[in-house]
Amino acid sequence: MSLDHYLSWGDLQNYEYMPQPLVAKLEAVKNSHELPVHTHPKGQLIVALHGYVTCEVENTIWMVPTNSAIWIPAQTKHSNRASDKAKLAHLFVQDTVTDMPEKPAVLSLSLLVREMILHFAQLNQHYQPDDFEQQLAEVLIKLLTQMPVQKLNFIQTKHTVIETIANRLIAQPDNRATLRQWAQHLTMGERTLARLIKKETGMTFGQWRAQLHLIIALQKLEDKHSVQAVSDSLGYESVSAFITMFKKALGKSPKQYFTDLDKA
Repeated sequence: MSLDHYLSWGDLQNYEYMPQPLVAKLEAVKNSHELPVHTHPKGQLIVALHGYVTCEVENTIWMVPTNSAIWIPAQTKHSNRASDKAKLAHLFVQDTVTDMPEKPAVLSLSLLVREMILHFAQLNQHYQPDDFEQQLAEVLIKLLTQMPVQKLNFIQTKHTVIETIANRLIAQPDNRATLRQWAQHLTMGERTLARLIKKETGMTFGQWRAQLHLIIALQKLEDKHSVQAVSDSLGYESVSAFITMFKKALGKSPKQYFTDLDKA
């Protein structure tokens, strides 16, 4: 698709105030930069058509790989950063559409939905209730509500202990300290720390750290780092151990995952 169809973020901001139930426009990112914390009057769906997006919403880091999207409900504070030369679609949805998720979520998009978004974004967005665009918008919204949710988030909370561990893991993703070692470092009982992490994140320590590793891995693999290099950067003892983690989370090996993306 020609870049003539893509707008800058400044131009896109005008579209979120339009009265139509669904408005879609495309954005081409030249150089990666972070949009500071902001909100939208409508729900926003950011679709990664090429490249990826990372968002921080409510103390949680979300990863949006190619052909996926993050749903951000209206008035939700968030910041986001797209990779260099990313191509994105922004959909603004009226909050009267109640079937969309109540909380932020990463959606895996089918090829049909992706192509419908591309097509819809090129149509007249100033449509009227009886127009073809309105009918297409209704179908697209219905399909979006049926897209599967991906668990591509790393939860950070304001609890001092969780925040301390999260900050260290983000700064040093190859840190392989065990739960027992963390407990000793924080002068806590191992069981007490395990219960705290479970309470604050809903996951075990191993699952929680693996979520961060998955997000970092997807970023690096999208940036064309080798599987070996990614495995090493995350402190895995072997490539096979890293692939096992990746496959357990996404159901595919890194090679198959990105092969399928290229086919889409």
